Amino acid sequence: MPPVESQASPKISTLSWGRMAVEGVGEAKDFKLWPGGGRPWDWNETGTRHEPGIQPADVEELLENGSKVVVLSRGHELQLQTREETLNRLESRGVQVHMEETKAAVRLYNEVADQGIPVGGLFHSTC
Repeated sequence: MPPVESQASPKISTLSWGRMAVEGVGEAKDFKLWPGGGRPWDWNETGTRHEPGIQPADVEELLENGSKVVVLSRGHELQLQTREETLNRLESRGVQVHMEETKAAVRLYNEVADQGIPVGGLFHSTC
């Protein structure tokens, strides 16, 4: 399915330890979000762990759905790392990347979404 860049990125409405709520998407522990939608992020799909971190395959849906900016959360305690290959994949596609502690990541993601920019993100709601 081709990306639909005209759709707004869903806003994160609440965040607490182990739980997030996303407008129009639902509630879960972790999320993958992109312009026009999102879903819970199941780390088991790609073998993601805190170390070595976010895998290149974790960001594919964000790219496929037209994200021009990507926000990667590191967890509340900055335990979630990101593989260098993941950053290289995003940068090679011309995507602006931000890595932040989860509260800061949510704030930044919502601000970019409010500007109408096609933003995607990976959000981890615990450590």
